[in-house]
Amino acid sequence: MADGEMLERAKFHAMADGTEEDWDAIMRCVSPHRRGICDRILSHLDLLRGDSGGFAVDRLEHSLQTATRALRDGRDDEYVACALIHDIGDTLGPANHAEVAAVILKPYVSEQNHWMVDKHGIFQGYYFFHYLGLDREMREQFRGHPHFEYTAQFCHIYDQNSFDPAYDSMPLEAFEPILRRVFAKPKQSIYRKA
Repeated sequence: MADGEMLERAKFHAMADGTEEDWDAIMRCVSPHRRGICDRILSHLDLLRGDSGGFAVDRLEHSLQTATRALRDGRDDEYVACALIHDIGDTLGPANHAEVAAVILKPYVSEQNHWMVDKHGIFQGYYFFHYLGLDREMREQFRGHPHFEYTAQFCHIYDQNSFDPAYDSMPLEAFEPILRRVFAKPKQSIYRKA
């Protein structure tokens, strides 16, 4: 039976009514969508263009500077991808942008890099929270965590100083091969057989 016929048959009204044959056909159709994640991430990153939020550079340029600095320092693909998309959540989750980015990355990166992206908003606060009447030492609640220094280093070396309008950052297209490698296949997912 062809995929089109199979999908026509698979239009059940409740998931419990599906068969293994139905789900095989559905998974064949889902595959191209899953492979398109990198294209969607690139498109979403482009939404950050032109939105400076009051900074000297727009959010896309900040992301490019962060990733460029990490790449030029010899960081691996996974780290560079995290650096590039660490603020991707700014458009949909301005109150929890770090968590939004971390959720996107979680299936594809190490626990250490996931934690770094998830907590970078709190760690970044060390540089400005006191100007907002917040506790700049908020990150101290995580002191002793195995990834504390790793995350503090990310913010200090790459994130907090990537608002420089004169910095020679690489274009978004230069990072596409890295994103394609990192997002090629999930490392962990409930939808992946062990």
